[in-house]
Amino acid sequence: MSFTLRLVACGVALAVVICGCQTIERVDPRKRAAEERTQQLQRVQLEVMRFADEYVGRSREVVYQFQSGLTSPEERLAAQNWIVQQASSAYTIASGANPVSNALDMVVLASLSRMVIDDEWVHGEYGERARAVQQTQQALESEAWQLVDGILTPEQRGKLRELVMQWRAQHPKVKAVAYIHFRDFAESFGIPETAAAGGSSSLLSIVGIDPLSNLDPAVKEIAQTRQLAERAIYYMQRTPDLLDMQVGRLTYQFAVMPENRSLLASVDRVSLIGSASDRLVDDLPRLLERERSALVAQLTAALNSQSATLGTLAGQLRTALQAGTDTATAVNGALQTFERISGQFAPKPDSGPPKPPGPPFDIRHYTEMLAQAAATARELETLAQRSDVLAPALRSATQDAGAQVRGIIDRLFVLLVLLVLVIAAAALLAALAYRRLSARFERPAARAL
Repeated sequence: MSFTLRLVACGVALAVVICGCQTIERVDPRKRAAEERTQQLQRVQLEVMRFADEYVGRSREVVYQFQSGLTSPEERLAAQNWIVQQASSAYTIASGANPVSNALDMVVLASLSRMVIDDEWVHGEYGERARAVQQTQQALESEAWQLVDGILTPEQRGKLRELVMQWRAQHPKVKAVAYIHFRDFAESFGIPETAAAGGSSSLLSIVGIDPLSNLDPAVKEIAQTRQLAERAIYYMQRTPDLLDMQVGRLTYQFAVMPENRSLLASVDRVSLIGSASDRLVDDLPRLLERERSALVAQLTAALNSQSATLGTLAGQLRTALQAGTDTATAVNGALQTFERISGQFAPKPDSGPPKPPGPPFDIRHYTEMLAQAAATARELETLAQRSDVLAPALRSATQDAGAQVRGIIDRLFVLLVLLVLVIAAAALLAALAYRRLSARFERPAARAL
């Protein structure tokens, strides 16, 4: 047989052997079961990723609606922290390397989160306001349990539910449950990783299954690299949403910081000072006009009220002066009469030519003098009485008019002083507020430099 025939025969034999090996591998039940298991785990991974997106979307929507009805910055910050933790944990779980562990962790996240909503939100701090959040979380928990339908047996499902409830009973006050995974709290109960199938520890045995264990090492490395790239791309695509929620949380943190609250209060006070200054500037002309009108009205009223008294006093003064004139006239007549009488009784000088004899003595002159003296006394008494009555009235009227004028001047002075003080206080407060704001904004700039 020639060399060519031998070479052809060897090639045919080698082809037959290779085809036979491939046929044997295809009909091998264990190989086929491993491939089906691998495909099932890959489907589970895709389902977990899809559910993570839905979990985050629905949770964020209902929490944002709940958050819009809150008035306290602290409550808004707590709600924002909750949704950030839930979203971060869901995306981290969905991008894990083991599909079974991812599904179990997603069930644990949904179940523990629902328990926290029931205990701390609905029956605790928020009451009926959190009822919509509770209903959404209950629906998400029910859907999360569907992820393990083809993975866990009914007995294993019951054991998993029992472990979750037992852990919650031992930690009733824990609120941050987003980063608690199945392996963490399962190991906290002392469950070993190896046990007989169907036992309580068979859950950990399932978690330890490698979906690529039956593949060729080279193919396995390629598959692991591809899955790692898929998980990384999946997480990077969700990073903008996480960043957006983180920025929202940062905003609420700024709102509850004491320094920012003080700054906002200062800004409010400055705005109030500005509004008060605007109102003062607008009202100042009207205020001055009103006070001027009031001052003129008070002066006019005071003058009108005292005019009648002044008229009466003038009439009484005129009467008193007339009485004084009459009295002076009577006194002058009495003095003239007295001089005539005294001239009759005066001694005559010895030297000189003799004067003609005077009129004879007449008693009527004495009677006339006494009558004029009596009239003069009466006029003096009348003048004294009128002076006593006129002096207190004149003094009272003068004092009342002076007091009213002083009161009006004092009120006008007080109003002007208050106006000056208000303007000075407004300017001082505005300067202090500006100085404080400029100092606060200069500190971050200096730190940045």
